[in-house]
Amino acid sequence: MSPRKRLSSVARGVGLRPTGVMALCASMMFAGCANHRDQWKDSVDVPSAWKSSTQRNGSLDAAALKKWWKRFGDPTLDELIAKALASSPDIKTAISKVAQARGERSVQLAGLLPSLTGNASDRLQRRDEQSTGLVTRSETYNLSLDMTWEVDLFGRQMQNLAAATKDVQQTVENYYAAQVTLTGDVATAYITYRAAQAQLDVVRRNVETRRETTEITRWQQEAGVSDMLELQQAVSTLEQARASIPAIEQTISETKNQLAVLCGQTPGALDRLLDRPGSIPRVPSRIAVGIPAQALNNRPDVRATVYGVLAAYHRKTAAELERFPTINLDGSLGLEALRTGTIFSPEAAARTLAGSLLASLAQPIFEGGAITANIHINEELAKQAVYSYQSTVLTALSEVENALVATRKTAERLETLRKADAAAQDASQLATQQYQAGEVELITVLEAQRTQLSVEEERVNTEADQVRSYVQLYKSLGGGWQPL
Repeated sequence: MSPRKRLSSVARGVGLRPTGVMALCASMMFAGCANHRDQWKDSVDVPSAWKSSTQRNGSLDAAALKKWWKRFGDPTLDELIAKALASSPDIKTAISKVAQARGERSVQLAGLLPSLTGNASDRLQRRDEQSTGLVTRSETYNLSLDMTWEVDLFGRQMQNLAAATKDVQQTVENYYAAQVTLTGDVATAYITYRAAQAQLDVVRRNVETRRETTEITRWQQEAGVSDMLELQQAVSTLEQARASIPAIEQTISETKNQLAVLCGQTPGALDRLLDRPGSIPRVPSRIAVGIPAQALNNRPDVRATVYGVLAAYHRKTAAELERFPTINLDGSLGLEALRTGTIFSPEAAARTLAGSLLASLAQPIFEGGAITANIHINEELAKQAVYSYQSTVLTALSEVENALVATRKTAERLETLRKADAAAQDASQLATQQYQAGEVELITVLEAQRTQLSVEEERVNTEADQVRSYVQLYKSLGGGWQPL
C-alpha cells in the first residue's frame, strides 16, 4: 500500500475527511518548520559581558546613542551630520528601497483578494429578408462582472505575504543602518580634517623655528664661527619640514571634498562651513555600553539579518506548499438589454440577469521536479540568510571589543605622548639656547627639533585616533539612527 493510501486509511479510521488529511499534513509541516526556524537563534554563542570593558553593571544607554555626535560639543560637526542625513544620496536610496518593498508587499496582499473585471459590449445585427425585401436591425447591450479568486486554503500566499512583510522590515532596518554608517563616516572624516589642520599648524611652527636656527647658523658662518657644512645641514632640515606642508594641505582639500560628497553636495560647497575656526573635537564622557545582547538588539544591521532569515523561512514554507492543491473560484454576473437606457431597469434585470460560479481544484502531478528543485533552492537561501546573520553578529561583537580596546589604549598612549611632547619642547628650547651660547654643536639642535616635530605630530594623530575610537564605539553599539 502506498504511503498516501495508508495515510488516507488512517484518517478514515479516526473520522477525518480527505481535506482534513491535507490540513493535518500542512499543520505537521508548519510545526516542523517552526521548530527548525528557532534553531538559528542559538547558532552564535553571545557572551554575557564584554571582554574589554571595565563596566560590569548597567544597561546600554540607547537614548544617548541616538544623537551621539552631540556629545562632542562641536556645532560644525552637528551641522555637517544634519546636512548629510537630509541630503545624502545613500539615505535617499535607502528610503526609496523601503517604499519599493512596501509596494511589493501590496502586490502580495492583492493576491489574497478576489480579482474583479468589468466588461461591456455592443452587438449590432442586420438581417435582409429576400422574400419581402425588408431589412431589420437589432442592437444588444451587454454588461458583465467577472470574478476570479484563488482560495488560499493551505496558506501559501499568506507565507509569501509574511515574507514580503519581513522584507519591508528588513529594508527599514537597512535604512537605519545607512544612517549609522553615514553619521560615523561624517564624524570620522571631520576628525581627519581637523587633525590635518592641527598637523599643518605644528609643521608651520616647526618650520619657523628651523628658519630661525638657519638664520643664526648663517650669521655664524659669515662671522667665521661655523662652517658651510653646518649651514647646509640647517638648510636641509628646514626644507624637509617645508616639504611636508603640501601633503598635509592635499589631505585637507581631499577631506573637504569627501565631506561634501557625504553631505550630498558638490566639492567646495561646504568650504565656508569648514573654514570656521575649530579643533579636534574633545573626548566625550563615558557611556554605558551594557551587555553584548543589548548592543546586538540596538544594531540595525543585526536586526536586518534577523528579518532576512525570517523572510527566507517563509519563502521556504511557501515553496513546500506548492505541492498542495490549489482551489480557484470563477464567477460571472451579466445583464443584457436592447437599449442602454433600460439595461439597469428592474424589468430588464429580471429578464436577462444571469450568473455562474465555478470551483476548480488543481493538484500538481508531474512538473519535472521543478517544485522539489525550488524547495531546495529556498532551503539553501534560508541557510545563506542564517550564515549572514552569524557573520553580522560576530562582526558586531568584534567591532565593539575593538572599539573598547582602542578607547582605552589610545588614552594610555596619549598620556605618554603628552609627557614626551612637553619634554621634547623643553629639550629643543634648551638646545637652541646652548647652541647660541656656543656650548653645543648645531647637530644637537637639529636633532632636538626633529624629535620635537615627530613627537608633536604623533601626539596630534593620537588625539584624533582617540576621538575616532569613540566614534567607532558609538557606531558599533548601533548609535545614530532615527526612526521613520
